Amino acid sequence: MKRCRACRVSIEGDWEVCPLCRGPVEGEATTSPLPRVPLVFSRRRVLRVLFVCSLVVILGSFAIQLLFHRGTSGIGVLRSIWLGVVAGWLVVLMAVRKRRNAAKGTVYLVLVVGGVSAYWDYLTGWHGWSLSYVVPIVCASSIAAVLIAVRVMRMEVGDHIVYSGLIGLLGLVPILFLVFGWAPNPIASWVCVAISAVGLMRMLAWFPEARRELAKRLRL
Repeated sequence: MKRCRACRVSIEGDWEVCPLCRGPVEGEATTSPLPRVPLVFSRRRVLRVLFVCSLVVILGSFAIQLLFHRGTSGIGVLRSIWLGVVAGWLVVLMAVRKRRNAAKGTVYLVLVVGGVSAYWDYLTGWHGWSLSYVVPIVCASSIAAVLIAVRVMRMEVGDHIVYSGLIGLLGLVPILFLVFGWAPNPIASWVCVAISAVGLMRMLAWFPEARRELAKRLRL
């Protein structure tokens, strides 16, 4: 059984820090006497919310195409938005099926899509569409999908912290594009940064217990 020297108490379970003072513990972990209750949520509700959001995004993209880009130049933006919708679906499905690995899978998804699109852009003469549209839109769609999954599904405090970090990481990518001037058209990058900032604020507002836990871990 683990023990905290500062509090002078024995701790059951596999705690890495003392639940009272957050200090280091010593000893061997024991099986927690409390049963682990599986998290329950409605998959139908998750998919219904995602479907409605995807439909709104697709119809909005068509409306923007008709109002501002009547030529063929806007087709690339449309395809990037549709790719972002597909990425959002994949992120939510990963969260539904494998909650523990969804954050890692989302990072891999963004890396693969961004790498393939950048390489394709390079092979076709490098017009910058991959960094101007594809990567920021995929990041923004992933952030929106994470917010939907976290809001509808019932998750633990640790998962909220992990997904908050994921939202911050996805918002950092377009910031780098803006700082170094890698995106010829910065509109999508700015939109992604705004979505990331709003997403972080919503996460902290939705789950005050996660905010308190994050403050403890950061020593704030």
